[in-house]
Amino acid sequence: MPDQLEKCTSFARLHREKTAWIIPNPWDTGSARILEHLGFAALATTSSGFAFSLGKPDGTPTLEETLAHCRHLCLNTTIPVNADFENGYSEDMQSLKANVQQLVATGVAGLSIEDYSRDRHILYSEQEASERIEAAAEAIRESGIPVLLTARAENLLRGVQDLDDTIARLQSYGRAGADVLYAPGIASLDDLARVTAELDKPFNVLVSFLGACTREQLSKAGATRVSV
Repeated sequence: MPDQLEKCTSFARLHREKTAWIIPNPWDTGSARILEHLGFAALATTSSGFAFSLGKPDGTPTLEETLAHCRHLCLNTTIPVNADFENGYSEDMQSLKANVQQLVATGVAGLSIEDYSRDRHILYSEQEASERIEAAAEAIRESGIPVLLTARAENLLRGVQDLDDTIARLQSYGRAGADVLYAPGIASLDDLARVTAELDKPFNVLVSFLGACTREQLSKAGATRVSV
């Protein structure tokens, strides 16, 4: 069984691939093991899928439930796991850092922090969201484990159909310390290429908004990691 450091190393290596690769979303340990058996190189938790598996609405599982879920997936698979950590389960910076460190301790190789407040039901300002990414990056550095940090811009999913805002947010999050950038809701290959052309970090795309397209097309448009 690879240890956490080996999984982090493998996960970082995947993000240097020239061709876009697929990261599927298990919702429990059984689905995680099936996806690993099918040959995927890494897995990513899904906040909605996990919530639904508990019979709860998206965004309502507790921090403790999410940490236990991530721990189970990491213990029962041999490939890197990226955790959908929503907004870090905190509005407060110090609690955010503490929560990220607890997540790192579960064995994950990556985690994502989004710029939407589940408590206040608003997008954080670009400045506040960047400060939150900076806090998460600092927590990872202090842990001593090279977990990959993904910053997720939620505006396209929250009614702000503005690619310029998306690009500005992602650029700011990259400067704040994110290793990977993500904006679910991009709806065309042209828009994907427009966004990625302005970024200098690996980009994750949610392919379900794009319709039928190939990995080669996604790679040409600048995607590195593909969520399905």
